[in-house]
Amino acid sequence: MPGSILGTSVRRVEDADLITGASTFVGNLVHGADAPAGLAHVAFVRSPVAHALLTGIDTTEAAAAPGVLAVYTAADLDLPAHHGLMVLNPALPRPPLATDRVRFVGEAVALVVAESRAAAVDATELVEVGYDPLPAVTDIEAALADDAPLQFPDQGSNLAAGERGTGDPLDGAEVVVRARMVNQRVAAVPMEGNAIVADPTTTDFPLTVHVSTQMPHGFRTQLAGLAGLETDQVRVIAPHVGGGFGAKAGVLAEHTATVAAARALGRPLAWVETRSENLVSMPHGRGQVGYYELGLTRDGRMTGLRVRVVGDAGAYAGFGGALPLRTTYLMATGVYDITNLRYDAVSALTNTTPMGAFRGAGRPEAAAHLERLVDVAAAELGIDPVELRRRNLLAPDVFPYTTPTGARYDVGDYDLPLREALRIAGYDELRAEQARRRAAGDPVRLGIGIAVYVEVTAGGGGGEYGSVTVHADGTATVSAGTSAHGQGHATSFAMLVSDRLGIPMDRIRYVQSDTALVPRGAGTGGSRSLQLGGTAVSEAAHELYERARKLAAHLLEAAAEDVEITDEGIFGVAGVPGGPTATWSDVHRQAAATGEELHVGLDSAQDGATFPFGAHLSVVEVDTDTGRVTPRRHVAVDDCGRILNPLLVEGQQHGGLAQGVAQALHEEVLFDDEGQPLTSSLAAYTIPTAADLFSFETVTTETPTPLNSLGAKGIGESATIGSTPAVQNAVVDALSDLGVRHIDLPCTPERVWRAVAAARAGAPEQAWREPPAVFDDLPVRGGGAEDDAAI
Repeated sequence: MPGSILGTSVRRVEDADLITGASTFVGNLVHGADAPAGLAHVAFVRSPVAHALLTGIDTTEAAAAPGVLAVYTAADLDLPAHHGLMVLNPALPRPPLATDRVRFVGEAVALVVAESRAAAVDATELVEVGYDPLPAVTDIEAALADDAPLQFPDQGSNLAAGERGTGDPLDGAEVVVRARMVNQRVAAVPMEGNAIVADPTTTDFPLTVHVSTQMPHGFRTQLAGLAGLETDQVRVIAPHVGGGFGAKAGVLAEHTATVAAARALGRPLAWVETRSENLVSMPHGRGQVGYYELGLTRDGRMTGLRVRVVGDAGAYAGFGGALPLRTTYLMATGVYDITNLRYDAVSALTNTTPMGAFRGAGRPEAAAHLERLVDVAAAELGIDPVELRRRNLLAPDVFPYTTPTGARYDVGDYDLPLREALRIAGYDELRAEQARRRAAGDPVRLGIGIAVYVEVTAGGGGGEYGSVTVHADGTATVSAGTSAHGQGHATSFAMLVSDRLGIPMDRIRYVQSDTALVPRGAGTGGSRSLQLGGTAVSEAAHELYERARKLAAHLLEAAAEDVEITDEGIFGVAGVPGGPTATWSDVHRQAAATGEELHVGLDSAQDGATFPFGAHLSVVEVDTDTGRVTPRRHVAVDDCGRILNPLLVEGQQHGGLAQGVAQALHEEVLFDDEGQPLTSSLAAYTIPTAADLFSFETVTTETPTPLNSLGAKGIGESATIGSTPAVQNAVVDALSDLGVRHIDLPCTPERVWRAVAAARAGAPEQAWREPPAVFDDLPVRGGGAEDDAAI
């Protein structure tokens, strides 16, 4: 048997192409030698106002401009209004090009097709659009007021969706703590924006699409339906994808319009999003306001939780508008033994960019709200925040555990990563240093923040496709229906095949993200790839191995159960050193002679979601004179079940930490009262650079899940979920002796300085106000959390 490479830090096999520029993105196809013959370019005319009636569109001058092939409006193309990845409210689809009105700045109104991108962009300036401005609303709570401007007047309100639970979880509590918390809107900002090449001229398929997407097969299914084609008439190829983070899921308006224009002209068209377009048109993430109330006994036992969340749907009730519902009923109680819960959740329409998923999609918001509230409770009760958490953590022996709303946690040991984080950070010493600084009157305060979280991955369970093929030369091809955009699938799936078949990794080719080559797949989202796609590949490799053993046994004149394979992929007979051997090429010839194939393709199945968990400890310094926050340490202990490749896990932790810390301290999408975006470039949207970050201390614990044969859970989103509340708690902790009780995200210098000034003036900002009345008349939810865990 080969020595196992699973659990070892194997270097990524895909990095050479990425580093040397040999990889292919959609943008390379647009500008490279492989561009389709006759390729033309699309540029969109976008609304400069957030809310207005369209009174007319004159394309005459633009159509006559040099190099222009066509100018299209909604009236020129058969463009069905549709939803993105999912339907939040069937009555609120988005037209790919605006029809009677526009609802956010950046909404596509028309598109120009030209021989070059420059000519197309120039011609967009010549399209004359008449706008009759209407009042706009950008604040999600203001949008629910009775007198708010309505995006869809026929709806009668800006309530896109809403539901509530029942009961009074605070009845009988000895202490109740409350906080209103903002989880701000953020932009995904992948290195590569949206990009598509739609080609209706290929010979094998009526429509071939190269697109930067996380879910090629899902994209094909949705696009075929919109285009009136059968799925087997559409080929979708996702080459290398420069980051997705949830924002590249589903068919977007610009995709639909580009495909329709390509089919109308009968030639291939390309649209590659600019960074400015990306910041106003790619779906944003987060965007919630949570009203949380926690009931406790005086000795710190949690007795009940009331949760009310208002979420921002943006214009047209985008996919992200559904996330408040997941935040509340799916993950509201987190890692704690809280058996009494009531939740209410609403999603509001605003005149802003439609909302979508962003790394974690509903789970980071839940953890941020709950972990902030636990610190509020610790301060109220005078209990150390670590101790308060420990008194209420679910014990390891309760798993599998069903939450009050029906989510089924598979397995957990929540104190394990917390103990490890405290040990690594030296928690007692940090508290002692904090006390010394306070006693000395140091204006630069030390803060220590804790967050213990649980999240859901591979929501709803399900399965994924995987296949393994061994060729005549002894090489192998592995494919999977999941789709990589930076996670290291080529490495991890090759490791699984190499470990089982003994074929060196450099002789294993990985195929993905092409619907003509991979028959089916659910793509990437919700940290599902290894536990579902990896399990499918692993099971395919094991089945192929057993088939090959029988073929090798015939060649070796031995019983199949006596045949084993070496690290070099050589078959031999156990206990017979120096005896006969066979190579994979020998086995392939034997298979061909008997009419067999060395190929196995299958679908894995997993009964339910998995629930990774962890603990993060953040150490920050806060300058009370300027409000500047300087992170000093961040210890992340994440448990994603069995670890296949520690190097890949560490990379996911680092990436998640960067985005989580950025949300805590830097990033926020802003609009003015008229709906004009104030952060529409990277000069204004403060995504941190490497120089703004610091070294992370990443550690893992391993609590394998029983739900798949690998024992693996997801890791792609975990560090984002744990880091944001840890940093926020650290900032507030640094200032708690001054009377600061809460600071909303992001903890910018101005926001921190104002909180300090208010506390010093004897009027600290209040962390609570009564929630909007809209919660009073919501429908009661039916079903359990697992029903909708797929987010």
